[in-house]
Amino acid sequence: MAKTDLILLHAPHVYDYRKIPQLYGPVSDLVLSTPVYEMYPIGFSSMAEYLGHAGYHVRLVNIAMRMLKQPKFDVESFIQKLHAPIFGIDLHWLVHAHGSIELARLVKKIHPESKILFGGFSASYFYKELIAYPEVDYVMRGDSTEEPMRLLMQGIKMGELEGVPNLVWKDNDGVIHDNGLTHVPENISDVMQNHYTAVARSVLRYFDMTSTLPAKEWLAYPVTAVLTCKGCDHNCVYCGGANAAMRKTVGRNKTAFRTAGDMFKDIQNISRLSRGPIFILGDIRMGGEERAYELLSLMEQKPIKNTVDFELFRPPDNKFLETIARAKPGFAIDISPQSHDTKVRRTIGLSYSNDELENSIGKALELGASRMEIYFMIGLPEQTSESVEQTLDYCEYLYDKFNSDKRLFLFIGPLSPFLDPGSLCFENPERYGYKVIHRTLAEHRAALTRPSWKETLNYETRWMSRQQIVDTTYTSVARLTRIKEQHHQITPELAAAQLSRIAKAVDLEKRIDAIVKSGDESQLLSLKPAMDNLNGMDVVERHQLKLPVGAVKLRYFNSLLEILKRH
Repeated sequence: MAKTDLILLHAPHVYDYRKIPQLYGPVSDLVLSTPVYEMYPIGFSSMAEYLGHAGYHVRLVNIAMRMLKQPKFDVESFIQKLHAPIFGIDLHWLVHAHGSIELARLVKKIHPESKILFGGFSASYFYKELIAYPEVDYVMRGDSTEEPMRLLMQGIKMGELEGVPNLVWKDNDGVIHDNGLTHVPENISDVMQNHYTAVARSVLRYFDMTSTLPAKEWLAYPVTAVLTCKGCDHNCVYCGGANAAMRKTVGRNKTAFRTAGDMFKDIQNISRLSRGPIFILGDIRMGGEERAYELLSLMEQKPIKNTVDFELFRPPDNKFLETIARAKPGFAIDISPQSHDTKVRRTIGLSYSNDELENSIGKALELGASRMEIYFMIGLPEQTSESVEQTLDYCEYLYDKFNSDKRLFLFIGPLSPFLDPGSLCFENPERYGYKVIHRTLAEHRAALTRPSWKETLNYETRWMSRQQIVDTTYTSVARLTRIKEQHHQITPELAAAQLSRIAKAVDLEKRIDAIVKSGDESQLLSLKPAMDNLNGMDVVERHQLKLPVGAVKLRYFNSLLEILKRH
């Protein structure tokens, strides 16, 4: 077995989710991972590349993925075969609050001599609570920790940890030390230079492809993200990645932007590995449009065959759309107005009109966009069930206005499973009309094991209770499904399957509620087969989220597969 200095582990949302009766609901319907949230953060690949350049061997092991691919996968036996002085576990998204700590306990039990390290947004927010867990040795705070990680690896070898920035750690006597959050770089050009290839090399080094896959269906649908920045210039009140939240959680007072050249290098590297879609994560216009136009110019000069999806935080004007159309024919765009109601939109930090949105949709379709994705959300300030119903009216209006164009994709879903800690709404709930139900890390861990996604939600609003958010979500998704069928966006068969799934979920929610109210939750085990069946059903959104993939889906990874077959 190849020598390993650091093993990065990604846990499922709940450990062991295979044994716990839970109805996940639609919490992950609008993302490409499953409700187990098997997609690990992009920082894993960035860390592996950066530490690799420093001479360290880093292995990525997606435990959640292995559990999904093999229902009887023995996690304990697998971890017994892993050996490294440090095991790093991400607690980036709070949805992993249960699984990550339980996985840490397991690793510590099997390898008591190894150190357990946590990192990520949620680890940075809850670092004081997290370091108190006996199985946690280190917490690395911040959103750009490649260099602090190198210093940690070096410090461990020399027995000197006091100078490692961003590190919270325990000494041999169990005393906790906090070195302070001091490494918040404004220039990030020295990281993420070729990190996807670093992952590919890891596959060859350890003869283990499954452990590096970022999502269950990734080999069939190899979508890959390009990060545009660290931080955000915007202040959406519910978002844990917004400007105010980043200041509080990771000490980032100023957004650090990647250069157009660095982003384009990522795009080129991905195109060499895969023909899968490329998602540009973050609005490239942030920090000034000059950088955006420079990136689009590079894309026009050196075309790639992959479909490129641009995430935009506000509707683009005609000039910008025309430039995108020249740079990447067949482009895709997604925008999240969150509500049709401009009052709600202003409350959450988005200030543009429906006319602006509709003009952008029309112009993008006119210029040959392959997709125009529009996202709406349930659970916002000032939003009632009636307001959500009017959002569905607006969806119907959009399909009518654009003649049921099959390139227009409309989605709606709940703000779930959590209102982000660090967000303005979480920190000042009364001001924005929220009631925060779970506040601590321990409370979120417990909530993740509850039988219904209603009880997992960590909030309700002045305008909608948790029950109303659940009920409104189901009725809204059902109505949007019928609207899509009527406008020939989906087949009658797919619509019928979706509506059947929703009806069964609503019935199951009532049965779960009755058992919980009875006080005898042991009866929930009898519902587990029905829960598992619904949790595993395909959904309309999953079909519609997928961009076109070329005939040659993977290049580099096909070669790796052939090599692995020979070993």
